[in-house]
Amino acid sequence: MDGDIADLPALIEVKRRHGALLMIDEAHSIGVIGAAGRGIGQYFDVDRQDVELWSGTLSKALAGCGGYVAAGRTVVDYLRYTVAGFVFSTGMTPANTAASLAALRVLRAEPQRVTRLRENAALFARLARQAGIDTGNSHDTPIIPCIVGDSVKTLRLAEALFQQGISVNPLLYPAVPETAARLRFFITCDHTPDQIHHTVRELAHGLRQAGTAPAA
Repeated sequence: MDGDIADLPALIEVKRRHGALLMIDEAHSIGVIGAAGRGIGQYFDVDRQDVELWSGTLSKALAGCGGYVAAGRTVVDYLRYTVAGFVFSTGMTPANTAASLAALRVLRAEPQRVTRLRENAALFARLARQAGIDTGNSHDTPIIPCIVGDSVKTLRLAEALFQQGISVNPLLYPAVPETAARLRFFITCDHTPDQIHHTVRELAHGLRQAGTAPAA
């Protein structure tokens, strides 16, 4: 919801101190975080074996449907025979499998996409903050919130932006606290600088119109 990044090295240290297992959900980091888009493990350059379970989805950056859990063989075998979500589900379709494999191959072959994504996200965040827009704790990710703090105003602002050709998801109570109602922007590598500048200008204008003016 916030576009922030968990402190993975600190989590690993806590896990070691208490003899626990650590599971990391990379649904929003695979394909977008790290120098080559390989997730939060690459972002922090940790030993992947320091995390017992890595989970994620194929339905975002990997252009498919379903999810995955990566772990040691013993853990994977245990999950395969005991987790109801796997036991009672059907196998992936060939089309979804092919789509996710193609996305992984593109990610490996064209790392410049991740570089461009990182540049676009940084541009959006910088312009938004310069305009006084509350982006919360978002940093180093293409998920950038605009915190409005009122569900009705958030919904109206999303509609006003849509009328200007800008599609952004409103997040309202109870998905977030009422005081944290927000628009949640997803930046892509294909957005142009002109589009980003235009979006931030319209967003700042919309906030003023909604009576939730950005800070001076």
